[in-house]
Amino acid sequence: MKNDKLNHEVEKSLQDNLLHKAMDRRTFLEGTTKIAGAALGLTLVNSLTSIPVSAASSSSVFNSVVNKPDLVFPVISDIHIQRQSDDFLKKFVTTLEQLNKVAPKQDAFAVVGDLTDLGLVEEYDKFMSAYNVRKQPQAVSMFAIGNHDYWNGLSAVNAQKRFLEKTGMESIYYHKIIKGYHFIVLYTEDGNTSGTFSVKQIEWLGEQLRIANADDPKKPIFVFHHQPIKGTIYGSEWGFSQNRDLFYDTLKEYPQVISFSGHTHYPLDDPRIIHQKDFTSIGTSTGAYMWLDSGRIQGEIPERAGILNQALIVEVHNNKVIIKRRDIHNDDWTGEPFEISYPANKQNFKYTEDRDKKAPFFTNDAMLSIVNEKTTATSLAIMFTQAKDDLLVHDYKVVARNAETKEVAREFLAFSEFYSDPVPNPLTLQLDELKPNTTYEIEVHALDAFGNVSNNSLKVLGKTLDGVVKEVTISLSKNVLKGIEDTVEVTVENARSPKSDWIGLYEINDKPGPTASIWWMYTQVTNGTCKFTYNPKSNIYQGRYKEGSTYKLIYFYGSGYDEVASTTFTVGSI
Repeated sequence: MKNDKLNHEVEKSLQDNLLHKAMDRRTFLEGTTKIAGAALGLTLVNSLTSIPVSAASSSSVFNSVVNKPDLVFPVISDIHIQRQSDDFLKKFVTTLEQLNKVAPKQDAFAVVGDLTDLGLVEEYDKFMSAYNVRKQPQAVSMFAIGNHDYWNGLSAVNAQKRFLEKTGMESIYYHKIIKGYHFIVLYTEDGNTSGTFSVKQIEWLGEQLRIANADDPKKPIFVFHHQPIKGTIYGSEWGFSQNRDLFYDTLKEYPQVISFSGHTHYPLDDPRIIHQKDFTSIGTSTGAYMWLDSGRIQGEIPERAGILNQALIVEVHNNKVIIKRRDIHNDDWTGEPFEISYPANKQNFKYTEDRDKKAPFFTNDAMLSIVNEKTTATSLAIMFTQAKDDLLVHDYKVVARNAETKEVAREFLAFSEFYSDPVPNPLTLQLDELKPNTTYEIEVHALDAFGNVSNNSLKVLGKTLDGVVKEVTISLSKNVLKGIEDTVEVTVENARSPKSDWIGLYEINDKPGPTASIWWMYTQVTNGTCKFTYNPKSNIYQGRYKEGSTYKLIYFYGSGYDEVASTTFTVGSI
C-alpha cells in the first residue's frame, strides 16, 4: 500500500513538472534540461515519452552581432537529389528559400559535395533548376564534387565532365578571391566512399595556401572538401585515410584556415562538429537524412532521421568569423554561433577537443522507472529523466545485471536523442535480448559529447515476463529464381520494431562487414512481421549477382554485422 501511494505521488509530480514545462532541442543543447522525480526500483503505471514543444525564439542570441559583416555565405552539403523521388528536392527548395530569408545579401554560396544521389543527368537537372531560380545573382556559386556524384557508371573523368557541364563550374577544383577573401575548393577524385585526395592535388592546395597567406596572413582562408579529415570533427571516422597526414600537415601551417567538409550527415547540434587544433575544421550536416554514431540502441539512422535539414551561415568580419547553425526543418537556429577570432592564434583556439572536462550529472530528484506495459519475455523498457550538462548530454550507458548473481548480462549505449524536436524528457529506451523470467538491476550513467561520464547513476529493478522466446525466421516464396531479373517475396517473422535493423544480400561465402552487401534495406515491421519484395534491379553491385550462384539474405540488429537470421536462394537460368 505504501509503494502504491508513493508510485501515485511520484507519477503525479512527474506529470505536473513535465507536462507544463516545454523543452525544445535548443533548451537541451544549452544545458538547461529539466529534471524531475527520484527512486530506486520505482515503477510508473503510465509512461511519458515526450513533453510538449513550445516555439522558443532564439533571435536574441544573434542580435548581439550588430556590425555589418564584410562577407556572408551559406554552406550546405549532401543534398542527394534523386531521380525517383522529389522528397530531397523539396527540402532543397525549402533550404534555398529559407537561407535567402535569413541571409538576404549573400556574397557566395557553397555546396560541399553530393549534390546528387547517383550523379544522373535527371538529378543534376533537378538540382540546377531549383538552384538557378533561387540563387542570389551577386552570390558566387562554389560546388565541390562528392563521392555520390560519381555513382553513375561513368569513368571518374567522365563523371567529372558531367559535373562540370551540369553545374557550370569552371573547374573540378579551383581558387577564388571574393571581396578580398580566399576560397579554395577541392575535389574527391573518384567515387570511393572514404575519399581520394592525391599527392598532386594536395601539393596544389599547398601552393594556393601560400598565395593566400602572402596576400594577407591576418585573414581567414576558406577551404572546402567533401570528406572530412580523420581525427578532427564529429563524424570524421568517415573521413579519408590515404594521404590524410599530408593533407592535414599542409593545412597545419596555416592556423587561419577554416575547413568545411560534408559527407557524414552528422547533425550540427553536437559541439564536436567544430574542431580546432592547428586550424579550424567544421562539418556541414546534410539536406537529406541524418546519420549518427554506431552502436546505439536507436541505430545509426534513428527514427525520423529523414526530417533533418541543416545549413551553416558564415559571417566574416574584420576581426572574427561567426558561423551560425541553421535548422532548416524548424526554420530556426540551433545552438550558439561559433566565433573565431582573427588574426588566428592557436593558443587562443577555444573549440579544442579537450575543452570540456565537466561530467554530466543527474540531479538529486532524478528518476528511473520500468514501463510495465512494454515489458516482454526478452525485454524491459526503462524511462528516466534526462541528465544535465554544460554543453550536451550525448549518450547514456545502460548496464543490466542479473539481480541474483550480480553478473553483467548486457550493456547498452543509447543516444539522449539530442537531435529530436522536442527532446524527449523523460527518455524511454527498450532493452532487448534479455532472458525470460529474470530479475535485472538496471543502472544508467550519462555521457556528454566529450566522453565525460556522470559520477552518479540511476538504478531500478525490473523482471522480464515468463514465456517462450520466438526465433527470428526468414522465408521465401521460392528458393530458385529464374534468371537475374526474377523477384522473390520475403517474409521475416518475429522481427523486432525498427531500430535501424536491416537485411542484406551476400554471396554465400561472403563475410558481412569486410565485404559490402550486394543489396540492403532497413526493416519495416508490423506486428512482428516484415514483408517485402526483393528485386535484383535494386542491387548496388550488379556485377556480383549472376546466374548459377547462391546468395544469402541476412537479418541484422542495429548497425552491427552479427547474424540474427538468414536464408539462401539460388539464381537459376531463364
